[in-house]
Amino acid sequence: MESNYHTFKRTDNQLLVITHLTQLLTYITGFGGLIVPLIIWATQKDRVEGMDAHGKAILNFQLSIIIYCILSIPLILVLGLGIITLIILGIVAFVMPIVNAIKASNGELPSYPLSLNFVS
Repeated sequence: MESNYHTFKRTDNQLLVITHLTQLLTYITGFGGLIVPLIIWATQKDRVEGMDAHGKAILNFQLSIIIYCILSIPLILVLGLGIITLIILGIVAFVMPIVNAIKASNGELPSYPLSLNFVS
């Protein structure tokens, strides 16, 4: 018996906003900024319009920030450049989720600078 049931994605800009803002958990708990958006994306990407694109952008950004932080550690020994890099990364990693949460609430696609493309 064939089913004529088609799944339609719902529009849920609030969930997209929340997904972007969950990246800030890292500043509160020390972790979670990658795990929570990953869980939301994995469970909702087929149900919420735009979640796949937003989730991939978030994951790519978070993984990129982690890589840049790891690469900054040896730079601390080189004239303290790593400390400056870590401060800049901390600011970017705090501001960009907020900027993209606002974009998501307006129905716009996210844009994260310096993101490497891990998940496509």
